[in-house]
Amino acid sequence: MELSTFGRRFSTRAGILTLMDDLGAALAAGDKIMLGGGNPAYIPAIQNYFRVRMHRIMDGNGDFERLIGDYSSPGGHIRFRRALASMLRRQFGWELTENNIALTNGSQSAFFYLFNMFGGRFSDGSIKKIMLPLAPEYIGYADVGIDGDIFTSNQPKIEFLNDNLFKYHVDFDRVKIGPDIGAICVSRPTNPTGNVLTGDEVSRLSRLAAEHQIPFILDNAYGTPFPDIIFTQAEPVWNENVILSMSLSKFGLPGMRCGIVIASEPVIGILSGMNAIFNLSPSAMGAVLAEEMIQSGEIIELSRNVIRPFYYDKSQRACDLLRRLLQGLDCHIHLPEGAIFLWLWMRDLPISSQELYERLKARNVIIVPGHYFFPGLKDDWRHRQECIRITFAQDDLMVERGFKIIAEEVAKAYREAKSS
Repeated sequence: MELSTFGRRFSTRAGILTLMDDLGAALAAGDKIMLGGGNPAYIPAIQNYFRVRMHRIMDGNGDFERLIGDYSSPGGHIRFRRALASMLRRQFGWELTENNIALTNGSQSAFFYLFNMFGGRFSDGSIKKIMLPLAPEYIGYADVGIDGDIFTSNQPKIEFLNDNLFKYHVDFDRVKIGPDIGAICVSRPTNPTGNVLTGDEVSRLSRLAAEHQIPFILDNAYGTPFPDIIFTQAEPVWNENVILSMSLSKFGLPGMRCGIVIASEPVIGILSGMNAIFNLSPSAMGAVLAEEMIQSGEIIELSRNVIRPFYYDKSQRACDLLRRLLQGLDCHIHLPEGAIFLWLWMRDLPISSQELYERLKARNVIIVPGHYFFPGLKDDWRHRQECIRITFAQDDLMVERGFKIIAEEVAKAYREAKSS
């Protein structure tokens, strides 16, 4: 079978494909400890809300028929977009309307659109890159470029903290914005590390983008105001030069694939056109399920009072457990400031993160090896082979069992190197 350049581009074994294959296999088998995927937890209060909402949709008032029988507009479900624009105006004073909002079939498709809008080959023959100011960054970015590798990124500054914790910071001395940069992008909180860029870091990056007349793309999948899985001070950010990506997945609707992009009207117009070409229109299921809580603002209250405390408590328990299990080893955990992961750095680990992944998989524990999370980083930095991403969103007993096996394999790797 002969493939086009486009076909060959997506026939390679991408990191995100491995991750999702592992997730699907683990769910199907039921015998694996899945600490690798980004699946949110089943939070009873959130699931009950959507169960009740689903019953109301089904109760014969015509919502069900419209949901399954009508296309949305290319920009996505209009009532949802209007409700969201109204809520954001009330809560934050943002001057926007539904014309500043587009829905996509999940955030992953939104980033496929956005990165190829601002990165890749231009009409004058030039190639522009998406600047990731610090790596590690989200595994799902790495392989979306139609023109291949469209990213450039930088090593972070590392701040060592007490209790075997550390934190990444943007090294602004390394952030160089030239004519070959088409956009700046960060996730906040960062997937995989749980890092939350400071307000000063976000302001400086936003100013840099504006000065160079390029967009600042802010991936807010775990951030504020919803699902608000963020454990430190962070204010929502948006202006006409910011492209803010949000999602309903981590609020509890990953199966609905409802991504949300908030941007200037010209950007939203292009995204809507892409929706029409690739999908006709995005799915309305997630938007219809969440519409009432967006209209009332209840989504913010549930995020603040249910989702955030739930994950904060899990993050603290998981971090304390992992520290105890790895005591005496040169291992450090990124300060958990948000999201649903711990990022473990095993300094001078004598095996690669991929080999550690294989050893753990053989014991039915699935994690994600760290080297996948450094798209665009050209430096030969050993650090990327010394880290792994672990989710704490699963059942506490499953997390404990998995963490014990991880600690055993890490200690074994250090022991083997010492004795050889």
